[in-house]
Amino acid sequence: MRHNIKLTLAVLALVSLMAAAIILADATGQISGRIIDSHTGLPIVGATVLVVGTNRGANTDLDGKFVIPRIAPGTYTLRISSIGFQTLEVKNVIVEADLTVEINNSLTQGPDGLEEKIVVEAEIDIMDKFETSNQTIITKKMMEQKTMPSVDDLIEQVAEVVTNSEGEVFIRGGRASETSYIMDGVPKNSATANLNKVPRLKSVQPFPPAHGGTAIVNGKPYDAMFFENYGVNPFVDTEDDHFSTFAVDIDDASYILARAYLERGNLPEKDAVRTEEFINHFNYNYNAPEEETFAVYLEGSRSPFGQNSQMLRIGIKGKKIGEENRKAANLVFLVDVSGSMARENRIGLVRKALRLLVNKLNYNDQVGIVVYGSTARVHLQPTSIRNKERILYAIMTLGTSGSTNCEAGLRLAYDMSSRHFQKNKINRIILCSDGVANVGITAADELLERIKKQANRGITLSAIGFGMGNYNDVLMEKLGNKGNGYYAYVDDIAEARRVFTDNLSGALQVIARDVKIQVDFDPEVVRSYRLLGYENRNVEDNKFRDDNEDGGEVGSGHSVTALYEIKFNKDAHKKQIGKIYIRYKNPETGFVEEISRPITTSIFDRNFAFCSPDYKLAAAAAEFSEIMRQSYWARGSDLGDVLSLAGDVYNQTGQDDVLELMNLVTKARQLKQELASNDFQE
Repeated sequence: MRHNIKLTLAVLALVSLMAAAIILADATGQISGRIIDSHTGLPIVGATVLVVGTNRGANTDLDGKFVIPRIAPGTYTLRISSIGFQTLEVKNVIVEADLTVEINNSLTQGPDGLEEKIVVEAEIDIMDKFETSNQTIITKKMMEQKTMPSVDDLIEQVAEVVTNSEGEVFIRGGRASETSYIMDGVPKNSATANLNKVPRLKSVQPFPPAHGGTAIVNGKPYDAMFFENYGVNPFVDTEDDHFSTFAVDIDDASYILARAYLERGNLPEKDAVRTEEFINHFNYNYNAPEEETFAVYLEGSRSPFGQNSQMLRIGIKGKKIGEENRKAANLVFLVDVSGSMARENRIGLVRKALRLLVNKLNYNDQVGIVVYGSTARVHLQPTSIRNKERILYAIMTLGTSGSTNCEAGLRLAYDMSSRHFQKNKINRIILCSDGVANVGITAADELLERIKKQANRGITLSAIGFGMGNYNDVLMEKLGNKGNGYYAYVDDIAEARRVFTDNLSGALQVIARDVKIQVDFDPEVVRSYRLLGYENRNVEDNKFRDDNEDGGEVGSGHSVTALYEIKFNKDAHKKQIGKIYIRYKNPETGFVEEISRPITTSIFDRNFAFCSPDYKLAAAAAEFSEIMRQSYWARGSDLGDVLSLAGDVYNQTGQDDVLELMNLVTKARQLKQELASNDFQE
């Protein structure tokens, strides 16, 4: 047998636990349908469909269609609501395992009625079924379909069983809340739950509180979420300062975190929202330059949201390097395998994400793996991608246990990368973690200083965040910034695919380092200006040409977008409102380069209604974030206006990411209305 079981339990107890897991979830279901106005016969866009008693739901698309995946078998009530229509409830929607049930129900309530056709389908998520965590459930089908190398491998699939860094199996004990279920709405821990008396599992608590107990304190939806408030940029009078200077930021982790909150039925914490990351989540279809490092795009109009102001969009697009021309990569996967990573399928999603990445690498690339819990150790020595199966097996065998010694992991990962460093290759550490550090050096400043020194040597670091609850956004963002890589947050397998496989060259090969932007506004034309976002990327004006000042990194084919709200002086007749400067280091030569472009007044002549869909999309994303972070400058703004603008963009483009934005805005709008209603009733 591969492992030694250090804690002896009665065989009957273990078998009972496994049997209970089999009872709990044999398959999940999917509810899909279409909502139309019974008076007009037209689809209803943005209607909310909620599974009552759960946090599961969806919004209808432009065809009135919706899909709610991963519903546990059971009998449910659907609540359908939309502004201007009467709220409807559809009862006795039965989801059965491995069965397809079709429900046709036409409801008419006069001109405000809704008609729905709901199809219930059962499905098994093949991608998720073999991953281990505190919440893993074994089904009969899983046992039939998967070949286990040993009995221990089967045991490790059960909730409450973990593996330490030496590969030994432990049955989770300690706090009674370490593994918790909610049965018919009543929390029960593993020690007291009588699973055989529960006819159907209504819902499973995704994870216990980080510090014990069974409830989240302070009214938060998730415990131990760490964010930082960087403030909100004000309007600046050009008489006081006509320069606006900031480091670029291509990250969009804030948008993905907000999406994760909303899709789970909660408004994001306002400190989690960074406007520039909402804006930069979207593709604005800038054409990449053929010869130069950057192409610059400018567009302006009267602001659709700002009062008595104009809006300016600045977009830069980096040159694109084909995958066939990408440099070979020496990668070190640094994986947090501490106990906290066993929650909410974090380590399982890490394994899937890394497998996706490995399958996209070239034969000249190599991969090493370092893991850390209470201590750090080498899980896989650097291995050529030509031996892909060995790398994939090492990823598959990642387990979790122990505390979180991030410092030890970073030190060992940089040691591995240094020993295999090659100047003509990409030398990158990819950290996968929830950002929690509780052993060793835990102060961010000390870690960041070391990381910056290594980045200057040519060993870069990207920080990829996983997990909801007990998650440190602050540290992960700073690690990615100082590591001259990037920061991303992964909430599902689709996002993992986008981060790790879409434009892999852009994710790995940097085309410009320490990129900074400075806009010089002409005080005779511009009275005041406000940069939307980039508060934590602010650079002092006199350090724009200080080449020791840290900036942002831009990868192959990446783009950066910034929005300004501008107030003009009356009777200004100049042809330019100012000039934009972009300064960066060439990663190949080390030389500093600078380009500039004039900002002409003519770009503001176009009416907003006739501006490009991409320009409108940036405005919608920015205003959505400003409302979500409760910006002073968005007071009085309405999410309905954001939804209408996003819908206009979708009608013009049909882009899936715009439809997703519409769904998120609708969810946020519904949640805010519910909160306002509850406050009124109290």
